[in-house]
Amino acid sequence: MNSEFIAMLDYLEREKGIKREILIEAISSSLVAASKKSFSCSREVRIDINPKNGQIRAFAKPLVVETVVNPQEEISLAKAVGINPAIQIGQEIEIEVTPRDFGRIAAQTARQAIAQRIRQIEKEMIYEEFKDRAGEIVSGTVRRFDRSDVVLDLGKFEGIMPSRERVSTEEYSIGDRIRAYVVAVENGQRGPEIILSRSHPNFIRRLFEIEVSEIADHTVELRSIAREAGFRTKVAVHSANEKVDPVGACVGMRGARVKNIVRELNNEKVDIIRWYEDPKEFAREALKPARIRSIEVIESSHTLRIAVEKEDLALAIGKRGQNARLTSRLTGWEIDIQEDRTAAQAFEQQMGGAAHQLAEQLGISEEEAKTLAAGGMNDIPAILTAEASDIDGVIGCGLEKAEAILNAARNQVAEKGVSGAL
Repeated sequence: MNSEFIAMLDYLEREKGIKREILIEAISSSLVAASKKSFSCSREVRIDINPKNGQIRAFAKPLVVETVVNPQEEISLAKAVGINPAIQIGQEIEIEVTPRDFGRIAAQTARQAIAQRIRQIEKEMIYEEFKDRAGEIVSGTVRRFDRSDVVLDLGKFEGIMPSRERVSTEEYSIGDRIRAYVVAVENGQRGPEIILSRSHPNFIRRLFEIEVSEIADHTVELRSIAREAGFRTKVAVHSANEKVDPVGACVGMRGARVKNIVRELNNEKVDIIRWYEDPKEFAREALKPARIRSIEVIESSHTLRIAVEKEDLALAIGKRGQNARLTSRLTGWEIDIQEDRTAAQAFEQQMGGAAHQLAEQLGISEEEAKTLAAGGMNDIPAILTAEASDIDGVIGCGLEKAEAILNAARNQVAEKGVSGAL
């Protein structure tokens, strides 16, 4: 038992990093609980373990009495005087109560209790080592899967990446070496758990801090992050030093810095954007390369109403609204993107005014004038180049009315010299 016991202590101290004193204290407590029935006296039992040779001895402190009533708690004065002549009734005396076959008892009954205590010590060590490491990036190897959760081997300890913290586009296999962000160290009912994530926005933040020295030394600030893990991330950066280009610092020479981050993210798209205090300028920057026609700030609903060219509408909104969503999270404002209708409205107003004038000149309705314009006859000179049948074909008014329209056009030219364009 002794040689095996010392070998076990050596192994646990070397491989698990548990101090021998802590192990001995834990084993002593376990042996007391596991072997209490084996002691001739069980009052205030303590276990003494020699850390060098592994010898285990048990001691108790029975109460000295004249006549023993409870042998588990008391010792007679006659016996006590034989151990300590100065002892008196009512005092406690420490005596050895090691059973004859205590080595076998310890091996059989205490193994499970010892293992349980050692597991508890390991969990306490996990918590102590990792409690201040939340927010860091660690590397580990995929050890196993617990349903859809991924369990990582971090060396001495294990970390768990719950399904909610996984990236939906990533697949993991046992033995894969991956990096993850320590979200929290939770000391729950089952002991400490190291919660890891690859989808957390702060995973991006830490990668930039590691890769970009200007962020690490606070020359460049990472002001906000918006992420849809596995697909796209927007990062807003700022520098109080006017001589420093925050975007260029993050991109790196020939894009080397951001490429390293994108590689770690398995080619997730990363947009690096200059931060502006003005929400309009910030939104304009975040939506590039879409061309912004105008931005209206609606304070009551904390909304930015953004107008873009028709051909840029899909680009600004993004696939399934992703670009608009990320811009909203990045800026902290609700984003309402609409097609710019100002040019079209101006043209329609111009057309409406011209149609009204043409209708008055030809004695027709405004609807008929608009139809003629749509058919290419948008002014008096153009109408005069047509035949009555052409006019009838466009507005379906009959040849007689078509001739009347032609005559009206001729009269306008003859009397007023009308040649204005619609």
